[in-house]
Amino acid sequence: MLTFSEAQVLAWINPLLWPFLRALALFSSMPVLGSATVPVPVRIGLAAFIAYAAQASLPLAPVVALDSAPALMMVAQQVVIGLTLGFAVQLVFAAIGFAGEVIGLQMGLNFAGFFDPISANQETATSKFFGTTVGWLFIVMNGHLLVIAALVQSFHAFPVGPAPFAFLHQMQPQRWGAEIFSTGLWIALPLVTMLLFVNFVLGAISRVAPQMNVFAIGFPITLGVGLLGLLLTLPMLQQPFTMALNRLLDQFK
Repeated sequence: MLTFSEAQVLAWINPLLWPFLRALALFSSMPVLGSATVPVPVRIGLAAFIAYAAQASLPLAPVVALDSAPALMMVAQQVVIGLTLGFAVQLVFAAIGFAGEVIGLQMGLNFAGFFDPISANQETATSKFFGTTVGWLFIVMNGHLLVIAALVQSFHAFPVGPAPFAFLHQMQPQRWGAEIFSTGLWIALPLVTMLLFVNFVLGAISRVAPQMNVFAIGFPITLGVGLLGLLLTLPMLQQPFTMALNRLLDQFK
């Protein structure tokens, strides 16, 4: 009859438990995999698979009793780090959505808003288009593998320990909100400049030829120029998205 001691069971469970909790918290908060369309059992299975596959590259974790106070603090630490990593990726997606909102405002498409049942937010057509495009780009450029690599590296930068709030004090994630505005305006700036020039030309036409109804011809011209600008600038979306994603993920390495 096989018998196991408590120390042996804890030595088997502890190395798998901490990366599993951190990966599960990540998959619950990151875009694409953390959306409501991905079933919870799929996230649990992916977290368990990554926790098992990454064992060879993870540092040794302390073995503690699961019903002790240090174990509860370690659970809190894994959840906090995993959620923060997912929050960092969400910020990059939010920056792309913000760029779409600014462009839609300049194009006059803010009236074309609709309710997105997945994100439970009111979105414009351009913001939804940018969000869908960057979601596909995230998978095509292996962004999910970059996030998983950052998750594994985070165990070296922030090893398992009973101090969950030391990570927040060191990382200061509340300062990352500026990334939304800097990256979003960087992406939207070429189109916004183009549309401002179009509005300037329309204003000059209204002064030179007052008999022309600028409001009747201005909207289709602005919309057409905006769509043409989207077509020209869309291939360049990968560079700012990749740079912003790597910049935030590097903090976990």
